[in-house]
Amino acid sequence: MTLAERAGNVILPFFALDKTWDDIIEKPVCINSEMISKKSKKIKGKQDRREKASAGINIGRFVVSYLLLMGIFYFLTVFTPLTKRIDIQNVYTKSVVLLSSKVLGLVGIPCTYKESIINLPGITLDVKFGCNGLEVVMIYSVAVVAFPATWKRKTLGILAGFLVLQVINILRIVALAYSGVHFKNLFEYIHVYVAQGIMIAVSLVIFFVYIDYAQRHKTAST
Repeated sequence: MTLAERAGNVILPFFALDKTWDDIIEKPVCINSEMISKKSKKIKGKQDRREKASAGINIGRFVVSYLLLMGIFYFLTVFTPLTKRIDIQNVYTKSVVLLSSKVLGLVGIPCTYKESIINLPGITLDVKFGCNGLEVVMIYSVAVVAFPATWKRKTLGILAGFLVLQVINILRIVALAYSGVHFKNLFEYIHVYVAQGIMIAVSLVIFFVYIDYAQRHKTAST
């Protein structure tokens, strides 16, 4: 019998008579693997809690940023000393009225326009703030800026959203003019409930599309 075997015979009884020397050596390894597994689960749990906390912080930051930016944008459109030099609303409204009048002419509805007024047979439309689409564009653009993404993505999102909203808004004004000429009894209902609802719905859909676009890019980059 070798010296190692003698040592084994002496040590083994202290542990268990039915265990071999190899079993005694392997047992601590199993214990260590369980400890490592438990530790990794604890670390993963902490990471999940941190991710949830950071998501909550991002939502709060988004809301605060949105409200601040919206206040600034609205202030710029109504601040008299600024509007005397650069009247954003007036320039925007004139552009929308011009384009809408051109489209009305193309669909065979005669009209004349001046400033924010579109004169039609039997009805006159006054395209003011809230009807010119600027308010919806501001709401959408501020939401895009407040949402966490690269400035390249934000710029593309604002430009694409602006173009889509302009097309929808001009079509909306043309549809309102058509209803005012041919369906006067339904004009007020369409104007208040249908036309405004369409703009809100479209802006929300575009923003959700932008969120998906920004998040897919973020996931791909990580």
